[in-house]
Amino acid sequence: QVQLVESGGGLVQPGGSLRLSCAASGIIFSVAVMGWYRQAPGKQRELVASKSTSGSPNYADSVKGRFTISRDNAKNTVSLQMNDLEPEDTAVYYCNADGGNGFWGRGTQVTVSA
Repeated sequence: QVQLVESGGGLVQPGGSLRLSCAASGIIFSVAVMGWYRQAPGKQRELVASKSTSGSPNYADSVKGRFTISRDNAKNTVSLQMNDLEPEDTAVYYCNADGGNGFWGRGTQVTVSA
């Protein structure tokens, strides 16, 4: 049984930072493309960042230079460091393995507000 469990969401002021983490089980983590998606109210779910074990990370244009995805294959975890957060980053963030037809976590809320 595949499980992706997110942690680290919360409320932060504009310009602040948060770090999201996702613990994966039930998959061969080292071969999975791990990613973070987000869905804001009234909007479609969108890719934020993704990374395979050996490839370069892929980022949405809106987060380039502010967010960093990293993975630890020894611990089966993937993280998203989010800096210089903006109100537009407010969304539910989902951990994902292997893209749209893959596996999803339940999501963690990130709210950026003064």
